[in-house]
Amino acid sequence: MHLVLLTAWTALWFAVVEPNGGFSWHYLRTGGELIYQGPSGDGTGGLNLYAHHPELQMGPVSFLIAGLFNPFPDSTGQFLAAALMSVLGLVIVVLVGRSAAWHFLGTGTNHQRLRQRVLIAGLAFIPMWIEVSVRFGHLDDVLALFFTTLAVRAVTRGNAAGTGIWLALAMDSKPTALGFAMLLFALPRQSWLRAGLWCAGLVAVAWLPFFIGNADSFAATGFAIPNQPASALRWLGVGDAETPGWDRPAQAALSLVLGGIAVWRKRWTAVVLLGANARIVLDPSVYTYYTASVLLGTLLWDVIGQRRLVPWWSWLALIALYGSVFVVPDDSAKGLIRLAFVVISTTYVLMWPQRDRTRRRGHGRRGRPPATAQHSVQS
Repeated sequence: MHLVLLTAWTALWFAVVEPNGGFSWHYLRTGGELIYQGPSGDGTGGLNLYAHHPELQMGPVSFLIAGLFNPFPDSTGQFLAAALMSVLGLVIVVLVGRSAAWHFLGTGTNHQRLRQRVLIAGLAFIPMWIEVSVRFGHLDDVLALFFTTLAVRAVTRGNAAGTGIWLALAMDSKPTALGFAMLLFALPRQSWLRAGLWCAGLVAVAWLPFFIGNADSFAATGFAIPNQPASALRWLGVGDAETPGWDRPAQAALSLVLGGIAVWRKRWTAVVLLGANARIVLDPSVYTYYTASVLLGTLLWDVIGQRRLVPWWSWLALIALYGSVFVVPDDSAKGLIRLAFVVISTTYVLMWPQRDRTRRRGHGRRGRPPATAQHSVQS
């Protein structure tokens, strides 16, 4: 029943938003056309894509998948892509629920309460998912978050190769997914090297051809956007008119440091939330679709990292980061709210006392669960 309700909730939001959606889909469509461009093209596509179009800040996997919609007319392709991306949001909620069921297997978890927790957190997650997938049509963010969720699923099952592969595909879809890389170290220590090699290898395969084929591709790393008055960056004293040169590296470094602390404190389920927090607190722009990554982070934290019935961090994130956009008129106040959410949520997930209730019997081992517990994994 919880899946029926979430499906209906998704369909409702899709119907409301889709007629005016696809705000940024043209970037994906352009990139999807350029990446498949052969010798007959004008030389600005293929491996020259990033050299000639630094504004296309999406990963090559995103453009390869976006190109699959090229044969359709613009409006039809956009609609089909939006529908597919919306369905992936539901799949993410299911994957998070099943990852939690496996993570808590053998701990005496009440799986009816777990399904209720998934439902309540999912109701907060879906509106933001429709924002990124339908209103903006950001296939790159959608794929990065989807692949990250699959990486989380692999972590809970102790699958080193799967974790590395899915994280690499997330980074190959959207470079900012680098902030979730500390999930690799949530695996048992003996799996780190294997997972890391898979991840590094697939990232290199996807990105190196562009930089080796045309050294001007490095120009894409310096692409700047305006520093909006509502950004948290303004509250940190950065008054530059556009992205400072140090900003993107600082985002990556902060997300990796926070993620590393979370894993060290055995709170790996907070890695995605902390990576998303690092992005929104240091990003000069304030697009609402950024909040989708935060909501995936709170979904993972509320469903897998917590045991309480009410997933209040998901709803707090939705209200503070999305609701404030419509009810708070002052840009400076919006920036303060963003900064406050990041500081409070980061402090909470890293420092608030937690009781470890995960099973002690080889956490995350692969293999078939005991027969007496198989029904729990299907929750």
